[in-house]
Amino acid sequence: MSEPIPAPDDLVLHEDRYFDPDPAVRQTARSLYDETRDLPIISPHGHVDPVILADDSPFPEPTALIVLPDHYVFRMLYSQGVPLERLGIPTCDGTPVERDPRKVWQLFSEQFHLFRGTPTAAWLSYELYHVFGVRKRLTGATAAVIYDEIREKLETAEFRPRALFERFNIEVLATTDAASDPLESHGRIRESGWQGRVIPTFRPDAAFRVAAPDWHAEIDRLSTLYGSSISDYATFIRVLESRRAFFGSLGATATDHDSEVPLTQRLPDEEADRLFQRARRGEATSADQQRFQAHMLMEMARCSTEDGLVMQLHAGALRDHNQPFLERFGPNTGADIPVATEYTRNLLNLLCAYGNDPRFRLILFTLDEATYSRELAPLAGHYPALRLGPPWWFHDSIEGMLRYRQRTTETAGIYNTAGFNDDTRAFCSIPARHDLARRVDATWLARLVARHIVDMQDARDMARALAYDLARDAYRFA
Repeated sequence: MSEPIPAPDDLVLHEDRYFDPDPAVRQTARSLYDETRDLPIISPHGHVDPVILADDSPFPEPTALIVLPDHYVFRMLYSQGVPLERLGIPTCDGTPVERDPRKVWQLFSEQFHLFRGTPTAAWLSYELYHVFGVRKRLTGATAAVIYDEIREKLETAEFRPRALFERFNIEVLATTDAASDPLESHGRIRESGWQGRVIPTFRPDAAFRVAAPDWHAEIDRLSTLYGSSISDYATFIRVLESRRAFFGSLGATATDHDSEVPLTQRLPDEEADRLFQRARRGEATSADQQRFQAHMLMEMARCSTEDGLVMQLHAGALRDHNQPFLERFGPNTGADIPVATEYTRNLLNLLCAYGNDPRFRLILFTLDEATYSRELAPLAGHYPALRLGPPWWFHDSIEGMLRYRQRTTETAGIYNTAGFNDDTRAFCSIPARHDLARRVDATWLARLVARHIVDMQDARDMARALAYDLARDAYRFA
């Protein structure tokens, strides 16, 4: 008998979605995916607020859970003329925005068609179908019913954060935390006796941006935690080393660093102190900041050889491109844009100093696809310390993931890469993103099998590595 034809408003997720249409390749991809689909999730880099799991309180309602944490959602809507005020995004000056979550959800639902063909649609459709059991397409006509359906489920014990964490089969979840974060939520999670593994990640960028308006406030916060004033560069380094150790005591295995230009350059200590003192006087320039950041990347690499924390570097994003938008809504609201990025020369000093050290591990992320085969794969295919992070941000999509594998594997193999991470603030999107990545990798491997580049046993081993083993090894979770 033929399968029943779904109604036009039914939400249907095909079991073979994202696989190659060639029947033989599709069958192989399905077989590989079936072997990885239920593996535990390693989430080594993300932005979920740990207070969610520390409190384990019910999520308030669907809009706050699904729409507001996801800049993919509101950047697309804004690009189509939807004011962020209508989505309830707070303004910096406190001017009124929409406060009714039902109205925000209705607007989002009416515009959901804008995401057709994007990874956002794939992730959100998975969440609706698999996490919340929704069986109708999200449209303006179905918005209210679906909102109520999700809201009712969020009131039950099965949809509390820790229950979902366990249902998602998350083995470890890393958050991203400022160097000055007291990590109170992480402490409460550990003290609660709950067995879910949630760990911090040390991100000191705010302390390195010596020309930024909020630099002094970050130094003051670090001084408070340290117990004395940070009056010179030597003390600054001692404080950072102390904070790294504190993060490690709460389970951290990694640091995270952001740089528009991944320049690395070691300065004499006296020169680093001169820049630090200029910053204390409020005289640091953007050129001073670039030099100081380049030096601090070298220092963080040195620290990693000593304390074992894996170093992550996300390069090539011009943050807050839309200045009026930044002034109205603040950072992290979807206005970060990629720029062309050079790695071979910029990372030369760091890799020559530490890239051959067996104690050091650097995971490198890019937004510039042009560098995959020209620079990144050759670098990772040579330096023992270097691993390539998965496609990030604009490329964590079906086609972007395939391009990444195609352009890096022949030079670096897969074992010089770091598996997959979801890099999300939207908690319920974690299983959706990992499911999509596992399906895409299964398709890529099935194509290799079809051309007899690898055999089926190799593909099985590689599928498991890409879904689970590589991230576990790269971030030293074992």
